[in-house]
Formats: sequence, C-alpha cells, structure tokens
Amino acid sequence: MPQPRHIMRLKVPSPKKLDTDLRKYFAICREKLGLVPNVLRAWAARPEKLRHFISMYNALMLGESGLSRLEREMIAVVVSSANRCYYCLVAHGQAVRQLSGDPQLGEMMVMNYRVAELPRRQRAMLDFVWKLTESPRLVDEDDRRKLRKLGFSDADVFDICEVAAFFNYTNRVAHGVDMMPNPEYHAKNR
Repeated sequence: MPQPRHIMRLKVPSPKKLDTDLRKYFAICREKLGLVPNVLRAWAARPEKLRHFISMYNALMLGESGLSRLEREMIAVVVSSANRCYYCLVAHGQAVRQLSGDPQLGEMMVMNYRVAELPRRQRAMLDFVWKLTESPRLVDEDDRRKLRKLGFSDADVFDICEVAAFFNYTNRVAHGVDMMPNPEYHAKNR
C-alpha cells in the first residue's frame, strides 16, 4: 500500500514560481539526488525561510565537524525515532543506509538504535541524543562528561546538541503540516 500522495497538507507552490536561486538549487538536487526532497518543496511555501533552512541544514549536516556525516545522520534518525517523525525516519534512514553501506543499520536506527552493535562512542552519543529529545531538562554535566571521556570535544558536544535540536524542530514542523517523504527513499540503498 503506497503512502499518501501529498507533500504536505498545506498549499505547496509550483517550483516554476520560485525565485531563480531556488529553482537552481532544486535543479542541483535533481541532478545530485535524482529528486527534490519534499521537505524543500514544503519549505518553498516560505521562500526566505527555505533559504535559511538550506543554509542551516548544509552547515549542520555537511559542514566541518568532529562528527562524521554518518554520525550526524544517525542523530537525525534517533531524534526522529523518539518523535516518531515519518518524514525524517524515511529520508534520513535512507541516508544512514547509503552512508554506512548497511541496510540493516538503517533499519535498526529507525526502529530501535539500541539493538545495533555500535562502538561505545556512538552508543553514548545516541543515548545522549535520546535523552536530550525525550527529557531535555534532565541533561546535566555528568552526561556531557561521559561524552568527553569517550573522546568528544566540547565542539563535538555542541554539534551533537545542535543537530539534535534541528531535527526536533523539523520533526515538529513535519508533524504539524503532515509532510510526506519522497516515495523514492523507500527503495534506495536496500
């Protein structure tokens, strides 16, 4: 049974009506990914906010960090698992499959990251992210100290927090507008 066909439950502008810079960005997405992610199509309803979204996403997920791209995608999936965000579980679960070359890891991250046999460092990072998502008021210095003991720098801890916060934010928007992932994600990297 296919997922619902809408991008979101609010009006989505035609890509043809977007400013030139955004049309060019969408063309780059089509060239590199084979699709324009629905999250971008949804945010296009607010073009200036879409530009900020793109900038923030690229800085967090593709910019310099002590965290690997895979680790950042794993954070996205664990946050989205805690929040049960269908859009991000599908889209970022696919990214974990692609970056790791391991379809099973992608599924474990989506369903329950605790079943994956991960290095202690990654396990601690994801436990921290889960706690930060589920009960942020309980995060304390002991939690940060555990990460530092496993080799995370203060800059890395900041990046972990910022990536987790970004996906908590986008999960809430996706839930609020009933955003659907691109159907193509389901079959990729299996």
